[in-house]
Amino acid sequence: MLYHLFTYLDNRFDLAGAGLFSFISFRAACSIILSLVISLIFGKTLIRWLRQKQVGETIRDLGLEGQMQKSGTPTMGGLIILAAILTPTLLFADLTNIYIQTMLIATVWLGAVGFMDDYIKVFKKDKRGLAGTSKIIGQIGVGVIVSSMLYFSGDVTVKRQINDSGQPSLLELHSVEDPAMWKEYKALSTTIPFIKDNEFNYAWLLPKNWENEFTLYVVFALVVIVIVTAVSNGANITDGIDGLATGTSAIIGATLAVFAYVSGNYIFADYLDIMYIPRSGELTVFIAAFVGACVGFLWYNSYPAQVFMGDTGSLALGGIIATFAIAVRKELLIPLLCGIFLIENLSVMLQVSYFKYTRRKYGEGRRIFRMSPLHHHYQKLGYHESKIVSRFWIIGIMLAVITIITLKIR
Repeated sequence: MLYHLFTYLDNRFDLAGAGLFSFISFRAACSIILSLVISLIFGKTLIRWLRQKQVGETIRDLGLEGQMQKSGTPTMGGLIILAAILTPTLLFADLTNIYIQTMLIATVWLGAVGFMDDYIKVFKKDKRGLAGTSKIIGQIGVGVIVSSMLYFSGDVTVKRQINDSGQPSLLELHSVEDPAMWKEYKALSTTIPFIKDNEFNYAWLLPKNWENEFTLYVVFALVVIVIVTAVSNGANITDGIDGLATGTSAIIGATLAVFAYVSGNYIFADYLDIMYIPRSGELTVFIAAFVGACVGFLWYNSYPAQVFMGDTGSLALGGIIATFAIAVRKELLIPLLCGIFLIENLSVMLQVSYFKYTRRKYGEGRRIFRMSPLHHHYQKLGYHESKIVSRFWIIGIMLAVITIITLKIR
């Protein structure tokens, strides 16, 4: 809103200073500062209100040290994160941008699904919360919406420089300073890490005689649904000890900010020889708010937590990360960048599968880990949860650095 206001004032009246709002870097800085302020101020107010309403987390005794002391800690703190993301985005981002619109819808949608789950648990006193099928339907729904917006919008394109025959070529073949040599395309392309000429087109998954508008959309929609569901569930599972999911998400968000900025700037895209995605640079404003919201929430969520995010926050965080990665065409980097979420997910899947297999074969279930998800395994080994979180963050930072250097290592 402020972006549109100051753009109008700059164009109409040449107002001094209004032109600052045309710079993505300035608006991203404003976005992260405001999200931090909102998290700190709104967070304190919301926690006080949740305590008055006795909206506390019911903790099941799993035999973990210090676990039962957390019983009664306010939950639904994901509302703090949502407010700290949405408010700066609405104020500082270009709301006519298709990528911003997509992120706003995904954030609100998954936040609403998580809120319904928390509401049923807390206010309806039903520990099961929202039915698993309802959650899956919600995740599929946002996957369909996101894939439809990104597939059918004429503003979702890539640009490449063209060679003398008029065909797309690698960016390095022509000077970036000649805009006439750039051609804009509608393509279902994404980035393959560690590979030169690293573009993969989802159309290649179909036989040539199957390629049409409908089948291409179905393939893309299925990919989006699987990624959104997997990452949002991964974030949800990771949210098991104080500050783990929040800090990990902040690290991932900062990395995605780098990808959005360089992918949306043709000079950096040319220099790095990566896919140039027009209009995607605007996503930097959104992801700055995301990082600020996560860091600000850590003020209250770090050990010992004064509030839990609940599914309101964790489902939204995972869905935002997945949707953002798809928008900047870096979804194949998710297993590396979101390695913490992946490991946590796999630990649960392996534990459950192995337990069922050994129960059938030996008559008694056996376990790979002392407890899953993986962070609880280390708690069972006697590690303090602050040490576990810190070490997971360090691993997350290492994975983020490796993810960023895939821009050059091929």
